[in-house]
Amino acid sequence: MLFILLIGVPMIIGIWAQMKVSGTYKKYSDVAAKSGITGREAAAYILRRFDIHDVEIVPTEGLLTDHYDPMHKRLVLSKKNYFGNSLAALGVAAHEAGHAVQHKVGYRALKMRMALVPITQFSSQMLPFVIIGGLVFKMTGLIYLGILVYLILTIFQLVTLPVEFDASKRAENELAGLGIVDGQEVRAVTATLNAAAWTYVAAFVASLGNLLYLFLMTRR
Repeated sequence: MLFILLIGVPMIIGIWAQMKVSGTYKKYSDVAAKSGITGREAAAYILRRFDIHDVEIVPTEGLLTDHYDPMHKRLVLSKKNYFGNSLAALGVAAHEAGHAVQHKVGYRALKMRMALVPITQFSSQMLPFVIIGGLVFKMTGLIYLGILVYLILTIFQLVTLPVEFDASKRAENELAGLGIVDGQEVRAVTATLNAAAWTYVAAFVASLGNLLYLFLMTRR
């Protein structure tokens, strides 16, 4: 019962979140913005608005592979969002531009997440050992390692939440403020970004569930 509650339920939430973001993105990727502006152009407008001239905007393969790389100051957009002028493309592009703005203004939560990246990546490499040895075979040493790993991952996911929500809010404000989308279109952008936000919430819940499950295993 404990496994179902702390592992199974978060897994279901994660699947639901992925389905929600995929469905919402697909819906609004078929709706062109009245302005006709592409995702790349929208991102460029936002960067210029904040006097950011050292961030490169580049296309990449894949679906929803968009991200901002603070180490190389590169805003990477999937080709569909880079070249597309849909409301979904504008929302995603503006969201990633919002991360670049966070970097420029020294947004504290982003700085914290950047500082946690190395140890989080290392911890993620330990997950296969934790899952097999700790969760499957219940090896005591790996259970304690798992608690440490999931503690780090949970903190990282927690710090990620304000970073992502803030970037989405910046995206909505800038798209509307620059006149790239009108009032009705903003609602579609908001729906797209809110759906994406659920994936980060689901990741946090899943990480927290695993942490609690491993911790409770040591109490038995």
